[in-house]
Amino acid sequence: MIQFLQLILALSFLVVIHEFGHFLFARLFKVRVEKFYMFFNPKFSLFRAKKFDGKWHFAFCAKNVEEDDEWAKHPENTEWGIGWIPFGGYCAISGMVDETHSSEDIAKTPAQPWEFRSKNVFQRMLIILGGILVNFVAALVIFSALLFTHGTDRLPLRNVDSGLYFSQILLDEGFQQHDKIIAIDGQEPEDVTDVMQWIILEGRKNITVLRGQDTIGLVMSDDLGTRFLAEQNDFARAERDKKRADKSYMKRNYILATEFVPFVIDSVMPQHAADLAGMQKGDSVVAVNGIPTPCHVQVTNELQKHPCDSITLDYYRQGELHQAHLFIGDQALIGVIIKNKYQYFPLEHKSYTFFESIPAGIQYGWQTLVTYVKQFRLVFTKEGAQSVGGFGAIGSMFPGFWNWFAFWHMTAFLSLILAFMNFLPIPALDGGYVLFLLFEMITRKQPSDKFLEVANNIGFWLLIALLIFANGNDILKLFF
Repeated sequence: MIQFLQLILALSFLVVIHEFGHFLFARLFKVRVEKFYMFFNPKFSLFRAKKFDGKWHFAFCAKNVEEDDEWAKHPENTEWGIGWIPFGGYCAISGMVDETHSSEDIAKTPAQPWEFRSKNVFQRMLIILGGILVNFVAALVIFSALLFTHGTDRLPLRNVDSGLYFSQILLDEGFQQHDKIIAIDGQEPEDVTDVMQWIILEGRKNITVLRGQDTIGLVMSDDLGTRFLAEQNDFARAERDKKRADKSYMKRNYILATEFVPFVIDSVMPQHAADLAGMQKGDSVVAVNGIPTPCHVQVTNELQKHPCDSITLDYYRQGELHQAHLFIGDQALIGVIIKNKYQYFPLEHKSYTFFESIPAGIQYGWQTLVTYVKQFRLVFTKEGAQSVGGFGAIGSMFPGFWNWFAFWHMTAFLSLILAFMNFLPIPALDGGYVLFLLFEMITRKQPSDKFLEVANNIGFWLLIALLIFANGNDILKLFF
């Protein structure tokens, strides 16, 4: 529920500022904005407000304005409202063919100076781009504000003396456990996040690793990104199956690579398997059923193979090797909390002054957008299409508890996505209008209103199909 509320709040905020971008440029060029609504309002609205006759008028849970309604007699003023379908919103601009005006409606009257169609192509272009610009700028402002108030915490790879733990898909590419990645395409990654983004999402291929005292070059396969998505999808499917079989099962995240740290117990939960076997804080597990597990991920993976089973753990206590026999339940947990990686390697915190946070936020936002655009290529593969998610997938990106830093960081990220997706040259999106305006600028010939209406209708149904497909993926993942 908390994730859902965060999703609704974030999307409502982003839609409002997006539409406000259109509103701002429309009013700048003296174009009338007939309606400005958060959420959609077929038939009736939860709230309506409009100023006429020298005062504000309000209506709650009221039918929409009819042509002979008193509110409709003052088209020079904007009607503000909240609809009852809690997604999206719109800004109805006079003289513009969109979801609020058909070509027939516009053709009934000659063009007026306060209408969108009466403005020159550059003004119309700015009105269309207004929403995208505001979403992009809003993301940069939020990122800058987060850097100013919180700074950044990073675990640099150079601080990780033990190197990295790699999953099988990267071992197949030539990596070995404990390798230290020192360069990717000649650029030094700062942390594990950079490694994953550059190799998988951006498709960088040339990796330089330090293996012991030797420097070794590796070249990644062309299909690494799609194989990663396929393996990630298989892993997620297996986790969903476990969750359906046991509602209390805590799903794990897919780990492609992480810092190589041992499985050292930080605390033991009373009356759980480890406690009943006599294990204590500080014990370091090194083998499960005789299989060596020097990394904490390996311990977890081996335990997952033996739910509701008796196992043997080899562990060190104060330099001496011990063995414990445990019976673990259906979640394959032994009932301990282990030391996290920050207890082994020093974090680096960086604070920003107000004026430092602005260029840093702009750089961070731009890099985030570039990374997203580069990974967008994976959507057009079979594995990528299976990974496309709808509102459920987006909502799951928010934490299950309320955290303002996480909320605003995710909101800024979604704002960048909204700006990028709206810029795609698909009719019914802002990018579709931009495409037609560019055609007009080049040919000096304006597409007819009827053509724009047909194109927008086609684009609208394409978007509906994409929406159904994405949310259908969420449903399939939930039940199958």
